[in-house]
Amino acid sequence: MKSSAAVRGEDVVKLSCVILTMGNRIAELDRAVESALHQIDGDVEVVIVGNGADVPEITARPLPGSAAAVKTVRLPYNVGIPEGRNRGVQECSGDVVLFLDDDGWYAGPKVAAHVRERFMHEHDLAVISFRVMEPDGGSVQRRHVPRLRAGDPERSSPVTTFLGGACAIRKSAYLQVGGLPEKFFYAHEETDLAWRLLGEGYRIEYDAEPVMYHPLVLPSRHTEFYRMNARNRVWLARRNLPWPLAVLYLFNWMALTVARERAFSGLKAWFRGFAEGLRQPAGERRPMAWRTAWRMLRLGRPPIV
Repeated sequence: MKSSAAVRGEDVVKLSCVILTMGNRIAELDRAVESALHQIDGDVEVVIVGNGADVPEITARPLPGSAAAVKTVRLPYNVGIPEGRNRGVQECSGDVVLFLDDDGWYAGPKVAAHVRERFMHEHDLAVISFRVMEPDGGSVQRRHVPRLRAGDPERSSPVTTFLGGACAIRKSAYLQVGGLPEKFFYAHEETDLAWRLLGEGYRIEYDAEPVMYHPLVLPSRHTEFYRMNARNRVWLARRNLPWPLAVLYLFNWMALTVARERAFSGLKAWFRGFAEGLRQPAGERRPMAWRTAWRMLRLGRPPIV
């Protein structure tokens, strides 16, 4: 059963924005906070989570007459992205929560108005994934469009996953499925959440209208990326897929990784993570119904790729 907040669209009016920080991007964090506070349809509550670090002093202030506010939470150590965001959501009073990277910022002041309008009138909508653009040149990386046919980033569409640092989520739906999987620490936590939301009948959409600027950063610059990527893929399959699909999913990604990756160090780290994913507990197993897998196939991304 969906909560009353998910059914009565008129109740979904207040927005919160969660920003994680390690305390090492002071100017960038201030810019991110300012972009959230300076929304025209404002009063966005900003929750800054210091993930094992003190939250730097914020100089950004709300627009005159705005009731927007800033809260800060300090966690004693780096708990990872999923748990950090879960802690941020616990502090939010909004009906819809925006996640924003501390080195990203909203491209314009109408993001809040657009998000509020959509969630007020589309009662089965759980997540909006924003368009992410590089500030210099405005290009869009293929990995930032969460679908297989990513050639046209200006085309909005239903999707089966979303970008964790550039999105808006219905809080009641988020809590209904248990939030982000905290064991993952980093990588694929959004897909785990997305699959569970789809299983509950919600919609997820890539919306090209709201834009977040983000500098070009390649996650594969660290070998740790490969280990976490592989381990969490295994956990994702073990937690969410019927066993026949889990086997297909993992063999498919193994083949794709071997075909794509040229660096031996990257492959070595990937297979080490894959083995960890098989050995270590994955958390609660709630395999999706076959009707959910069929729905994902119709959306253009079956849960084997």
